[in-house]
Amino acid sequence: MTGEQVGQTRLCAVAGLLFVVLAVLFVVLTPIASLADDTSITELERKLTEQERTLGPEHVVVAISLNNLAGLYENQGQYEKAEPLYHRALEIMEKQLGPEHPSVFMILYNLALMYSRQAQYGKAEPLYQRALAIQKKKLGPEHPDVAISLNALALLYMNQGQYGKAESLCQRALAIREKQLGPEHLDVATNLNNLALLYKEQEQYGKAEPLYQRALAIWEKQLGPEHPDVAQGLNNLASLYEMQGQYRQAEPLYQRALAIREKALGLEHPDVSASLNNLALLYMRQGQYRQAEPLYQRALAIVEKQLGAEHPDVAQVLNNLANLYNSQGQYGKAEPLEQRALAIRERVLGPEHPSVADSLNDLAGLYYRQGQYGKAEPLYQRSLAIWEKQLGPEHSNVAACLNNLAGLHCSQG
Repeated sequence: MTGEQVGQTRLCAVAGLLFVVLAVLFVVLTPIASLADDTSITELERKLTEQERTLGPEHVVVAISLNNLAGLYENQGQYEKAEPLYHRALEIMEKQLGPEHPSVFMILYNLALMYSRQAQYGKAEPLYQRALAIQKKKLGPEHPDVAISLNALALLYMNQGQYGKAESLCQRALAIREKQLGPEHLDVATNLNNLALLYKEQEQYGKAEPLYQRALAIWEKQLGPEHPDVAQGLNNLASLYEMQGQYRQAEPLYQRALAIREKALGLEHPDVSASLNNLALLYMRQGQYRQAEPLYQRALAIVEKQLGAEHPDVAQVLNNLANLYNSQGQYGKAEPLEQRALAIRERVLGPEHPSVADSLNDLAGLYYRQGQYGKAEPLYQRSLAIWEKQLGPEHSNVAACLNNLAGLHCSQG
């Protein structure tokens, strides 16, 4: 869970049939809810062993279980366990069903999505492109499901700051779904939301707002005012207002989103944690620290309980709570939280993930504000190197880090 996190839906295979969840949703602050606990993983591992024994190690049903087990590990941030399972599933499907079978598309997509979440965009892009080619060939270029891969590629480019490439893909996906499904279909709302997010990332708020509003209206009409997807739409629109400093407009939307999620999902669902985090951040930006702190603490307790102490969403809430203490000059409280967040991200996401750079930058800022320039500088430099490598030298994060280093050097004389 991040200040601006984008989520996508993993394509799942169930039982002996390839059941594909055909929805890719770019959202703000949507944590990946836990698909299963350790018991479920153990059960699936047991089932996989039995399938290999009775059906053989290269049966398509074995590939399905490998895919699903990989998804469970990925959901827990155990990418090193998920990756070989996805690769093995892909090899089986290609061998047994051919390189252009829909089930091959499914695993290509899932593997690409996992690489994207680790910011391994160079590995993800060719997989998404191959998945898109399979869909276009099998379904035709105007089929609504082609938008799955178009959306995924758009997100990939957006995360790298390649907004021109992302925009054309988002617009194409939206046009396909509006034409094939009608202007009020739920998938159209998804694409409206995607395009709005892209414009928001570029600070084109005037373009983003009507798209978010239209998406929200579709969700409310089709699903009812208390549906969790409506909460997500409210959350996205609130975030847009927050970024423009329109806090009075944002607050009731965040509050309504929280109330919907608590009622529909329960008080300890990870999405409730996301809403608590959003509302806390809004209060923090207004200097309302006493209101923000208990919300962050409740959000942290939920994600630790539901997702585990090493999940990236835990690192995000730790980071946010640290920033709250940082803003109040409570550096002794902030530092161990920043350090724990950094350690989680390095272990789970890898040492060169952009989120690791976020933590390095924040920890460097903590030391800088205390005049500990010798500790701050190498952290800023490492953060800069990661962002330049992963996002490109023209990304706004690179510019911000260069500015931080310049300020540090000025302070040192």
